[in-house]
Amino acid sequence: MPWSDEDYAEQFDPKGKRETRKERKILKAKDRSKYKKTDQPKDVPTPQLNQDHKRGRVLSIKSDGIIVDLDGIPYFCILRGALKQEKTQAKNLVTVGDFVHVLETGQQEGSIVFVEKRYSHLSRAETLSQRREHMIAANIDYVLITSSVLQPTLKPTLVDRYIIAAKKGNMEPVIIVNKIDLLKNPPEYIDPHSIEEEQFLYDEFCKAYSDLGFPFLKISIVTGEGVDELKELMRGKTSVFSGQSGVGKSSLINAALGTELKTGDIVERTRKGTHTTTSANLIRLKDGGFCVDTPGIKSFGVWDIKPEDVRFYFPDIHTIGHLCAYPNCSHMHEPDCAVHKAIENGTLSPLRFDSYSALMASMEEKHKPR
Repeated sequence: MPWSDEDYAEQFDPKGKRETRKERKILKAKDRSKYKKTDQPKDVPTPQLNQDHKRGRVLSIKSDGIIVDLDGIPYFCILRGALKQEKTQAKNLVTVGDFVHVLETGQQEGSIVFVEKRYSHLSRAETLSQRREHMIAANIDYVLITSSVLQPTLKPTLVDRYIIAAKKGNMEPVIIVNKIDLLKNPPEYIDPHSIEEEQFLYDEFCKAYSDLGFPFLKISIVTGEGVDELKELMRGKTSVFSGQSGVGKSSLINAALGTELKTGDIVERTRKGTHTTTSANLIRLKDGGFCVDTPGIKSFGVWDIKPEDVRFYFPDIHTIGHLCAYPNCSHMHEPDCAVHKAIENGTLSPLRFDSYSALMASMEEKHKPR
């Protein structure tokens, strides 16, 4: 058999080509000079403000720039070139609610030179590829997970996805069911059988989700029920309204804050909402605090979660799961599963397990080898 180039190298090179190559790799791994400053770990202290810089908060992000509040005055800003070069899994480097340092470049114009570390954030997986993190808002206290009855109907699975995103992002979830007046005074075009089904779903939802340890509000803009509770909850805090299109996020903000955000109608044929908010906006509250109105969505992909971790975000299911025959029971197909027994004897809501199962199925499909 003829010798290869590596055979010749090992025969005539004292160290051998392979060993030399290995040493080069080790030295290269230890060499940090090739890395830019933006590639270094991001967990560094916030630098003191340069005398030429001002600290502000991002109000909204437009296609051609970023609106930043600087001492109560909105500035039109762009990202400094160095920040644009940062390599990250996030789709957007700056998001609504970020605290930033700005260098003034003109009248109510500036350049963002630094983004402060976030104490919390709401994000989801990018809609198309699911491979990048899409930041929705940052430095938030409450995620106001808004749903409604009939127009559109309740979606427990979507609520649970938002709960997981809130907990992962270091925020407290708040569950809101809006338009509860429609169950007693539904539009004439809605079939009576659909109303009965929605009433049953609403009752089951309230029973299953009001005991999770999160604030739970039932609200009607028409009757005013729950509006004062919402106002008090938002006082002095930064909250983000999230949920599908048409659930009434903008209407709730208008009722709670006395603002005049644009609201949309429900499409009668599908009973789904129209998009009235096209981008997230940070709104200052008169009594202190902020709120963020976000565009409605049809689906919400949870970012960076493994199938085996899903059960930890369902405390009721996870507690029962300690009684399962297998310590790492997924509660999907294993025998002697305590969760399945709990559903049979009525100690666990089928609504909660259906939501858990749907999320597990989507996670397993996502992580399936290609």
